Amino acid sequence: MRGRAQRGGGNAADRREGIRREVEQRRLFPWLAVAFGAGILAQFVAADGRPILVAPLVGAALALAPTPALGARPAALALALGMAAAFLGFAAATWRVSQVAAPILPRITIGPLVGMVEALDEREVGARLLIRVESFAGLAAEVRPARVRVSFRRTPIPRPGDVVAATARLLPPPEAARPGGYDFARDAYFQGIGAVGSLVGAVSIRAPTEPPPLHLRLAAMLDDARNALTRRIAQAEGGQAGAVAAALVTGKRGLIGPETNDALRAAGIYHVVSISGLHMVLAAGVVFWLVRAVLALVPYCALVWPIKKIAAGLAMLGVTAYCAFSGWDIAAERSLFMTLIMLGAILVDRPALSMRNLALAALVALAREPEGLLGPSFQMSFGAVAGLIACARLIDGRLFVRPGAGRIGRLVGTGLSAITGTLATTLVAQVATAPFATYHFQTIQPFGLVGNALTLPLVSLVVMPSAVIGCLAYPFALDRPIWWLMGQAVGGMLAIAQWIAGFERATLVLPAFGTTALILLTAGLLLATLPVSRLRWLAAPPILLGLWLAALPDRYDLYVDRQGGGAAVRGPDGRLAALGSPSGFVLEQWLKADGDGRRPGALAAPTGGGHCDRLGCTARLPDGRAVALIRDRRAFAEDCPRAAVLITGLTAPPTCTGPFVIDRKILSERGAVALRAEAAGFTARYARSLDRGLPWRLRPDPRPTPQRPMTAAADSSRADDSVAPTDADRAGAGSGPGDAPAAPLQ
Repeated sequence: MRGRAQRGGGNAADRREGIRREVEQRRLFPWLAVAFGAGILAQFVAADGRPILVAPLVGAALALAPTPALGARPAALALALGMAAAFLGFAAATWRVSQVAAPILPRITIGPLVGMVEALDEREVGARLLIRVESFAGLAAEVRPARVRVSFRRTPIPRPGDVVAATARLLPPPEAARPGGYDFARDAYFQGIGAVGSLVGAVSIRAPTEPPPLHLRLAAMLDDARNALTRRIAQAEGGQAGAVAAALVTGKRGLIGPETNDALRAAGIYHVVSISGLHMVLAAGVVFWLVRAVLALVPYCALVWPIKKIAAGLAMLGVTAYCAFSGWDIAAERSLFMTLIMLGAILVDRPALSMRNLALAALVALAREPEGLLGPSFQMSFGAVAGLIACARLIDGRLFVRPGAGRIGRLVGTGLSAITGTLATTLVAQVATAPFATYHFQTIQPFGLVGNALTLPLVSLVVMPSAVIGCLAYPFALDRPIWWLMGQAVGGMLAIAQWIAGFERATLVLPAFGTTALILLTAGLLLATLPVSRLRWLAAPPILLGLWLAALPDRYDLYVDRQGGGAAVRGPDGRLAALGSPSGFVLEQWLKADGDGRRPGALAAPTGGGHCDRLGCTARLPDGRAVALIRDRRAFAEDCPRAAVLITGLTAPPTCTGPFVIDRKILSERGAVALRAEAAGFTARYARSLDRGLPWRLRPDPRPTPQRPMTAAADSSRADDSVAPTDADRAGAGSGPGDAPAAPLQ
């Protein structure tokens, strides 16, 4: 008993010593960012309806009120500050939701559209346009979408700033293709996008009825400049090497083909295409070095002026301008804020503490865009940097640099340090981002370490320096040879990526796991990276429990799309088979969630009695129970008595009570459906919850069901809610092959 008590007292003493060390090292500050994020998460995940903004603000004020008297009680002070941060995070999310609120198109509509092109992304064929709507189909302003995203597959392509008039086929932003899957409707809501679709026929350019606001004109000019530079870089080399080189500089990835995207992901180097830390550091470093070098050439300036601070200030302006030019996404934003904080430390003669910088960057990014917390970009970006900072001493490669070594010894040591540092950095980043990548994309790349080891030296020594020099030469029109050289290096990078993509199991598809496992793994990552003491060992329990839960995924036997026009049924061989006519994008989401690496086109029709005709399709589950998908209402009389599950985009008759019915009413209320077959019936999970009202969720369409045959050929072009989105519509929604889907935290 005494031994156990002593060990327990020792453990308590270790914990107190660990907390004391955390306070001394000022490592409690990053936990404020964690608390701020927890408040955002509570608002998005738990709030039912729209909270009153004043409530969390009052909560934050009450939490901060006693802090002046808690100086002698650090634990109580930390708790009060953490509660205040959580309330402020809740308030930030509430404010953001109210500020971006805009009308959402309730149903598929075809009509004349007039609006200004805010931005466009050129594709291999056509472009994807973001249009601020002036008028559409005669809709009143209070119900007309403010912004729409559409695809346009003809030439010539309008330019940002043009006012266009065309016939548009628009539909509501698509919701999740499966329960727990990527919800584009939520992302569209926070971007102010109320509809997606495609432009039909010719597009005419009109004079604006009134001058657009200054900020819109500036944004359009900036996007036009980005597109011009993108075309110039892409044309200098041509092919996919030029497309990737352009994306590395401008962030415009529309010209990159699906095969190239797949190769870059399989090699684990797709992060190079994303504008992030490497780009920001180079932009700031070049400006800082040039300004300081030029001022140092003038003796008076070098002796009298604080040239280091002047260089830091101008570098802050330069890197901010580059971030705005490159699109200002969450990864670039995080890198920008960290870079600005480090340069700001130079201005105030303070040291730059990396983990504090990361926490400050997270606070600023989340305060500006709270919804970013739920996306993979924020999670993977901050997770990777936190892991690299925590393991900085282990991956700096100094082990191979011996003091007093000769020239050859120093050269060998430097080379080994560079190689070891690259491999260790890649390994740490992959481990830190693995939970988020697996949760959102259901894929891992086992050979990512090889891909990064072979390509990052090329990127660091040739590609990125060429990008910087090319940007400096661009205003003088002397940049084309530099882009050609950069394209040659990018071509070598792509050759390596395609070689690795040809390996067997270069990309592994894992079954989707739940948010509980992700939350536990995230908590483990935070506990492993933020503390500097032995408190890091507290990360072990949540990591082990999270891995155990992730290894027990929920697999379903039947998936139904949100229109009721297609499904996937588990066959006797244990794999999913397509039923009806689900889109390739939806099939891909279902396959990945099931841990199935097959391409959508490789799915065969259901075996074991499955067949389709003009009225619908039938199939059987592994236990023999029948599934019927009805396209025509004349099939109800035959299929209702014999089917265990009945799927239809029409409204089932009241007499159809025997099977588990998934009809138009259920789909409009609950969205996509997943069923698990059990001995006593079926367990269903829905994409929508009826218990919570979310601002980006449309209310069910109250219109009566059209009583007509629902054949795919007849309905594919009609403006009705039962019509499935076309491929052009999906391109407008950003779910094309070049846009990797990302599941939100729900």
